[in-house]
Amino acid sequence: MAGDGTFDETLARTYDADTAEMFAPDVLDPTVDFLTELAARRRVLEFAIGTGRVALPLSANGVDVAGIELSRAMVEQLAKKPGAERIQVVIGDMATTRVEGDFGLVYLVYNTITNLLTQEEQVACFLNAAAHLESGGHFVLEVGVPALRRLPPGETLVAFDVSDNHVGVDEYDVVNQRLTSHHHWSPGGAARTFQSAHRYVWPAECDLMARIAGLSFRERWSDWHRAPFTSDSTSHISVWEKAVPEG
Repeated sequence: MAGDGTFDETLARTYDADTAEMFAPDVLDPTVDFLTELAARRRVLEFAIGTGRVALPLSANGVDVAGIELSRAMVEQLAKKPGAERIQVVIGDMATTRVEGDFGLVYLVYNTITNLLTQEEQVACFLNAAAHLESGGHFVLEVGVPALRRLPPGETLVAFDVSDNHVGVDEYDVVNQRLTSHHHWSPGGAARTFQSAHRYVWPAECDLMARIAGLSFRERWSDWHRAPFTSDSTSHISVWEKAVPEG
């Protein structure tokens, strides 16, 4: 990966506005509460910290937060916000970049694991999370469940958002376990389009990646409110734990 990747200056400048629904209190507050509780006053690391949507309120809760982010443009947006001075951010790839010290919690939210486009990179991300964790620490992942059940035979497109200002459609490649997200925004009549490539991942595959990284499964929920994970869940919040050495 080179430069800012997908999230260049143009995208970073409008990122918060384009994802405004993710900043809504009914979405963000349960996320921060869940992570604050799991942190248990230990040091925390966010992979792909972005513009600080989660890290800033988590830090405001008294949690010591650091982050890794590939996009300098996104970090520049973060740096403009109140409280940013409390958060250490290291520029780099979340699959390989190390931050000094150990952490009680590493987390990766909002489907960002799928920005890593090969299984090898995704496994490396789990390994990197485990390498940062102290004994008894936790890795938390938020990611969508692939919507293949919604695909009619022979079709490849699934709409994931249709609103007044935004239309989002995922285009699935089921042979290569990839998808392309297509976005079309039209706030105030000014149309913008964007697309991004992803490698979707199944919950069971995540568990295997965690096992490869030496992490054991702890719990899985449908959302940050801890609703049960079922066959109808469209996303999952999964938690794995790094073992405490015996003796």
